[in-house]
Amino acid sequence: MAHQAQVLIVGAGPTGLMLACELAGRGVPVRLVEAAPGPQPGSRGKGVQPRTLEVFDSIGVVDRVLAHGRMAMPLRSVAPDGAVTTGGGEPEELRDRPDIPYTTSLLTPEWRIEEALRLRLAELGGAVEFGTALESFTQSGGTVTAVLAAEGGTETVAVRWLVGCDGGHSVVRKQAGIAFEGETREELRMIVADLEVDGLDRDAWHMWRHEEGLVTLCPLPSTGVFQYQASIAPGQDPELSPANLQTILERRSGRTDVRLRAPEWASLWRANIRLADRYREGGVFLAGDAAHIHSPAGGQGMNTGIQDAHNLGWKLAAVLQGAPPALLDTYEAERRPVAADVLALSNARLQQTMRDKGIPTRRDASTLQLGVNYRGSTLARDDRDDTASLRAGDRAPDATGLTTVDGELRLFDLLRGGRFTVLDFGDAAVPGALRVVTQPAGPGEIADTKGHLAAAYGATDRTLVLIRPDGYIALISDTGDAAAVSDYLAGSGIREVA
Repeated sequence: MAHQAQVLIVGAGPTGLMLACELAGRGVPVRLVEAAPGPQPGSRGKGVQPRTLEVFDSIGVVDRVLAHGRMAMPLRSVAPDGAVTTGGGEPEELRDRPDIPYTTSLLTPEWRIEEALRLRLAELGGAVEFGTALESFTQSGGTVTAVLAAEGGTETVAVRWLVGCDGGHSVVRKQAGIAFEGETREELRMIVADLEVDGLDRDAWHMWRHEEGLVTLCPLPSTGVFQYQASIAPGQDPELSPANLQTILERRSGRTDVRLRAPEWASLWRANIRLADRYREGGVFLAGDAAHIHSPAGGQGMNTGIQDAHNLGWKLAAVLQGAPPALLDTYEAERRPVAADVLALSNARLQQTMRDKGIPTRRDASTLQLGVNYRGSTLARDDRDDTASLRAGDRAPDATGLTTVDGELRLFDLLRGGRFTVLDFGDAAVPGALRVVTQPAGPGEIADTKGHLAAAYGATDRTLVLIRPDGYIALISDTGDAAAVSDYLAGSGIREVA
């Protein structure tokens, strides 16, 4: 795979790993290089949103991720007056929804996400090349020529595309000459550390609010450690020593019975809030933190990067297989507005956290990323009006209670693997379409005996729905316009549907 790579990915965090899995799963030769000598230590991001769990389901890693995490961990908040409130559970409005398989955030350390993705990449025949750094690159005639440096010396490689997933200090972004607009707010800082704790239960995420700021201890599932977080205002001591972390905890919690052990990993986080001026320069793309840096409030950054990769991966593969190169222009057009919205959301939640000296205890739909959509994209077409609740560009809803000739399943089982899928609620005879029926299913049919699928898609007995490889709706025709589906696929250079 490495000798004929079409794509070079720089940076093996969650975004780079996700993109490598997407491409390798579609048969695209790819190289994934990482300057660090091995996997990064520390929990860093720890919240996996429901939409990201759906993405992990689509590439076959969700069970591994769930096995090392905990859904809906309670957040126990202690106010300065000692009053205790508990939140953070499953949003009631999402409970028992057949169209939403994961209704709340999963807590798991970021390194567990990377571990699951590395295992999946190995199953697909790929591997991370640790200790390999990008030194420079040039572009000419549709080829990107990169110089890589490793312990054995330098190597020059030629690829069709280079993708920078190398974080906020991205070498790829800097060498591509792409501006990174935004600000660094030194007054908004936080100590983050992974450490063992004596004298505290692991049943909840513990938070203490104090006039000088917050301090939290969150048990990290599948480990023996907690993630420690403490806001550091101007004039407060930012030292990462065990003694300072203990002092902050005791002063803000009022407890001396909780003892911290020496950190396994610690960092002083500063509020960098930035967005790349553009996501592409010729054959060079940016994804994840290389394109956007958010505050950790709301748990959005890692998730947004993973979904960048999910959007870009199928498009790169499609162009290699004959789709028009203009398809790649839709990556920035779709994903940059999402990042801008997430920046605004996470910044607002950070301001709330600092103002209230506490993390909001209620999760809401805005942070779960189920509402992320590409309405208005050139890839979104429908004949519905503005009053319709589901439009082209929206996330494709799941549906349970379906049966085929092979047995019972849910819609996402059929979407797994990431190809274009046509749902035919009528009899439009679109080649390759899955026909939706209410009676027992025959070959190429889905029996929607409980009506969950029709309800989720607002379907009539003529509706056609085309679902993209990344689980978003490409086209809806309530008039049963089979030609519109065929024209869409032909214009996109797509030769087969699931």
